[in-house]
Amino acid sequence: MVESLIALGTNLGDREGNLRRAVKAIGGLGRVSCASSVFETEPMYLESQGWFLNCVICLESDLAPRALLDALHAIEAEMGRERGVRYGPRAVDLDILFYGDRVVSEEGLEIPHPRIAERLFVLAPLSEIRPDFVHPVLRKTVSEMASSLRTDKAVVRVPVRLSDLVS
Repeated sequence: MVESLIALGTNLGDREGNLRRAVKAIGGLGRVSCASSVFETEPMYLESQGWFLNCVICLESDLAPRALLDALHAIEAEMGRERGVRYGPRAVDLDILFYGDRVVSEEGLEIPHPRIAERLFVLAPLSEIRPDFVHPVLRKTVSEMASSLRTDKAVVRVPVRLSDLVS
């Protein structure tokens, strides 16, 4: 079993419900062992859209990286994700941030996620559950990356609890 850290985001429809459905579906791939708080976040790249709810979960699974990515894409599609405008609105977005301490670079799959260090909407929830995890390429801890990031984008913890979905 390998622990993967997976980012979840949603800004369409019942955002809280979308996160709950996604966590439950991801639990079918292994065991969700922890979940961060949920954060409401201002859109970063395409600003003319609704705000997101974001969180990070830990998944213990025996799926290989490509199989995990394919399974996450299947969950996104099942939940209504349409891949159109890059960084555009979505019912759900599921990204593999880390797969243990492995580095993977394949067609359509980069682990660690290549934009972690620029995304407070990922680093804030990740800092809650794995602050001392060392990025295997950048050689910085999650908390070091978060504290050095300068952004004017709002990232606010909200009172949504996903811990009831964690085994």
